[in-house]
Amino acid sequence: MYIAVDDTDSRSGNCTSFLATELIKELDDLDLIGRPRLVRLNPAVPWKTRGNGALVLRVGTGRGTPIHTANIQGREVFCYPRSSEEPEREEVLERCRQVVDRRSSSDAEPGLVVSEKQPPASLYWRGVREIVPREDVYSALESIGASVYERNGGRGVIGACCGMAWRPQDRSYELLAYRQESLWGSVRDADLSSIREMDRLFPSTFNNWEEKSWKAAIVPSTPCPVLYGIRGDRPEELPDAMGALRTEAPDRWVVFLSNQGSDDHIIHRYRSLQPNQSYDVVGTVERATGRLPGGHSFLYLDTGHGDLCCALYEPSKEFRRLFDLLLPGDRIRVMGELREEPRTLNVEKVEVLDLVPSVEKEGNPVCLRCGRRMHSMGKNQGYRCRPCGTKEAAAPTVVRSRQLLPGWYEPPVTARRHLSKPLQRMGIEPPLYFV
Repeated sequence: MYIAVDDTDSRSGNCTSFLATELIKELDDLDLIGRPRLVRLNPAVPWKTRGNGALVLRVGTGRGTPIHTANIQGREVFCYPRSSEEPEREEVLERCRQVVDRRSSSDAEPGLVVSEKQPPASLYWRGVREIVPREDVYSALESIGASVYERNGGRGVIGACCGMAWRPQDRSYELLAYRQESLWGSVRDADLSSIREMDRLFPSTFNNWEEKSWKAAIVPSTPCPVLYGIRGDRPEELPDAMGALRTEAPDRWVVFLSNQGSDDHIIHRYRSLQPNQSYDVVGTVERATGRLPGGHSFLYLDTGHGDLCCALYEPSKEFRRLFDLLLPGDRIRVMGELREEPRTLNVEKVEVLDLVPSVEKEGNPVCLRCGRRMHSMGKNQGYRCRPCGTKEAAAPTVVRSRQLLPGWYEPPVTARRHLSKPLQRMGIEPPLYFV
């Protein structure tokens, strides 16, 4: 039996993923079938709270070799590869409804879906890349006989349905540890040097630590229940990575199967660029603005779909140096979210494809008769030596070496999005590191 929940948190706190631990506690007479899933959906949705993640569980009577996947207040939790028996759907809905009501933020719009079957996979791909109309979701849920509970408008039903529709292809894992409830909202106790060392000891993990700014990307700054989240490609190593950390004692932890770091949100084939979606765009640099007030940088590209303004905001830090070094005529690929207002593509990573020569004027031509510098006769009109009257059509130039190389570049760890695939997972290293 599949259970999916979305939109139980708010900008002021709470966390939809925490609800997984509460649902597992409530359904302790049932087995987990497969790992709990944390499915990130379209990051460009204007009304998202933080990570726009839906939670999906599958429960039943477990069969096969169990795998340790959680510890909830001292209780070890295992999941199984398959199920031999389904629980009664309406009973599961009612038990989960009580948890959703008890643990959702008052201003959230939670949606809960319980079903023996998954919705069509196409709904996941729409949910991670588009804004899906409510009527399309309810039509799909009706076709599979799902039971639905919603509150305060229930916009979360859309995310719950799209998350339930995910069939993992590129996948990663995240161990999320949660704080004692009495500590929610207070400053987290986490030793930064231990996070740095964990990042070194466990290379299968990613997006943990930013060396240049000495910051931990695994510890949130919001007043939510999460203590930290360790992402990786080998789930069996995540509990060991957690053991290497020196932090306040977690109240519980869960290893989730996730689509994080997959680039599933990126649209590669399109006829036009629509706002509130994320794209892979190739274009030629027209001009850069340099650093504007606030530290933001903008670059204008000539694409096959018109001119496009690309943005790197101040949190991108040294990544903005890339825009400083690009010249008109350079050809690049950018990936990121297209905002509606202002219409800018918020860049997540860049591939430099081709670089034009950097040609600079050495100075005005020298008169071969008298050795004096010639003077310009006006824009595009050449140069003339006033005493001798000799002329030259153009000034001498020199080709300078570029402080940039072709290849992929990405922002610091602390400025990356949940869904954006880090270069580490692509098996790529940037040809240059900006300082």
